[in-house]
Amino acid sequence: MTPENNRTLVQCDFDGTITDGDVSFQILDEFSDPGWRDKLNEYMAGKISVNRFNASVFSKVKVDKETLDNFVRAKAVIRPGLDDLLQACRERDFRFVIVSNGMMFYIDAILKMLKLNEEFVAARANFKLEGMEAWYEGPDGQPVEEGFKEAYTNYFLRQGYRIIYVGNGTSDFPAARLCSHIFSIDNLTASCKQAGVDHTPFTDLHGVAKGLRGLS
Repeated sequence: MTPENNRTLVQCDFDGTITDGDVSFQILDEFSDPGWRDKLNEYMAGKISVNRFNASVFSKVKVDKETLDNFVRAKAVIRPGLDDLLQACRERDFRFVIVSNGMMFYIDAILKMLKLNEEFVAARANFKLEGMEAWYEGPDGQPVEEGFKEAYTNYFLRQGYRIIYVGNGTSDFPAARLCSHIFSIDNLTASCKQAGVDHTPFTDLHGVAKGLRGLS
């Protein structure tokens, strides 16, 4: 059902969706303990929450924010078509919000590098010499252990938005399946196929922009 005032929001993942590759993984490969991928395997197997995963692996990152900002600006590769996607949202008067399991500090650094001022929420961080602190907060400002993306999806739904989801990962699926339309790539496409959920695959963000322009 279309909400009052025909309000539509595009909820977009960041790592592997806006970027080609995962910025968190690039940081962890460079600056964390070499065993961080063991924790990743635990998370992917559902043995630990995303909050516990991030808190554990980023606690081993012991460099300052400036070093990390410079690193991600040098390493990040943006998937083609981002400007087109944002233009399509403006044309359709769609609100665009990045909701990511990644980290706010590097999303901020990359968006500023691109001279963009889009809305985003992700994990928060404190930078300390003994290691970074990382945690998630939900729309109510309270700590979130798991289900971060779904918490925001449900929050936007309560505000009366029709939500269009754009994402790439298995972790996107619980939130994406709550939405009116899904644009998917990689593991999100596989999850949608496995569950028999309608979706529109894309290869670059030009394809998402084209799809948004064609939505009724």
